[in-house]
Amino acid sequence: MLIPKILKLALDNNASDIILSGDSKPCLKINGDVQYLDEFDIFSAEELNIEIMWLLSEKQQSKFKKELEIDFAIELKDYARFRVNVFSENKWYGIVFRPIKSQLPSYDSLGLPKILKRISRKKSWLILVTWSVGSWKSTTMSSLVDYINTESSKHIITIEDPIEFVFSNKKSLIEQREVWVHTQSFENWLKYALRQASDVIMIWEMRDLETFRLALRAAETWNLVFATLHTSWAARTIARIIDMFPGDEQEQIRSQLSDSLIWVIWQDLIKKKDWSWRVLASELLINNIWIANMIRKDLNHLIQGSMETWAGDWMYTMDKSIEYLTNKWII
Repeated sequence: MLIPKILKLALDNNASDIILSGDSKPCLKINGDVQYLDEFDIFSAEELNIEIMWLLSEKQQSKFKKELEIDFAIELKDYARFRVNVFSENKWYGIVFRPIKSQLPSYDSLGLPKILKRISRKKSWLILVTWSVGSWKSTTMSSLVDYINTESSKHIITIEDPIEFVFSNKKSLIEQREVWVHTQSFENWLKYALRQASDVIMIWEMRDLETFRLALRAAETWNLVFATLHTSWAARTIARIIDMFPGDEQEQIRSQLSDSLIWVIWQDLIKKKDWSWRVLASELLINNIWIANMIRKDLNHLIQGSMETWAGDWMYTMDKSIEYLTNKWII
């Protein structure tokens, strides 16, 4: 089988993703750019299909044939774990691997604002980490959870699809669950998690209205809730959440968000000036009494301008983050 050799080579080259598609040479994504592995031959559709099926259990094969795509995680012994997505395209299957570091980056190494360290003292709040795939959302969220694990004695429950970083208990007790392995859905898991004496809940991704309703309920019942969303701009995130709900529920959701939301972190990766790697740029919205009032009164269009006015060590915009990185000659 060629896949283990390709994965080892990807790790040696610090690839962020490995992409295998029929009738193509293997590709690595390095520093945001696709690079072909010329030392390998082109995968025929038949060869790749056999390699992919070799990775899947019977249960996973059955699920894939029914849904035509599947997410899971694998471990290359003594090397690394990988998040895996298998999908159907044209006449063949495709597969993408994302390496998961065995050691979580320290909070300080990520370049996030120091105010977030206050998180270990918070309870009954909702924290959203946003932007697209590959912007370190899960790394940021997991690092924040591990910081709590190091600093506080909490009961932490995660729901992931699939499990990425594997936590070890420190001061806290952590339980990790995977959709389709330990529960049937995010919604089902979250409903029962509220009965399990949790203090911190980490939700891999907000995918539907009911999950969001339950997350807000959890934040209102003495849980610190982390979740990711695929949105840009911190202020736009709030508008998108409200727009997800039917019109007759939006006033209630605005009220709940104004009370429960504490931080929205929007982040992206930008190439360094020397193109050696990418660095994290971010935007942080803090829900103070003025922001809460704007959310409650449906004045979301004023939030971005207010963030620019109040930008400082605590709240700041993406433009300010990029300006800082530019002035430091990092990008």
